[in-house]
Amino acid sequence: MKKYLKIIIPVLIIGIITFMAYKVIKKINHKAAVAEHIKTIPSFTYKTIQGNLFSKQDLKDNIPTVFFYFNSECEHCQSEAEQIRDNLEKFKNVQLVFISFEDSKKIKAFATKYKLTGSDKITFLHDSNVNFATTFDVNSLPTVVIYDKKKKLVAKIKGEIKVEVILEKLN
Repeated sequence: MKKYLKIIIPVLIIGIITFMAYKVIKKINHKAAVAEHIKTIPSFTYKTIQGNLFSKQDLKDNIPTVFFYFNSECEHCQSEAEQIRDNLEKFKNVQLVFISFEDSKKIKAFATKYKLTGSDKITFLHDSNVNFATTFDVNSLPTVVIYDKKKKLVAKIKGEIKVEVILEKLN
């Protein structure tokens, strides 16, 4: 019996270590693939709060794009919206895209509450299939994803962020 244990235990340990190494390598490769995928703005299609389709092709050319992944009930998201509203003039040459998985009515109420409607450079999108998170490798709210005018990734910032930091990243 002891002879079998001397063989089985090392084999089990080696098997467990091999399995864990495989999982780690697989996760690293997946992260690398996702990082490569979001180096430029990936393809996407969502609905605007007016019900129209909006895709990557609808983004304005030759200006930076900032994606705000938010939830209307998130205090940090609300704070960011207030900061954006109070500093809109600083974003005159930037396309701002707010996106949420909430229903369009809540998104529209959020946009209205923070007076972020009426500009052709601000778009509110409804992610009905909840795939923005996987497409842009986002896993928390709020998250800001910043792309330059050539649609290259500048920064992906999780959590609440000050407007000054966004503007700094855009420059």
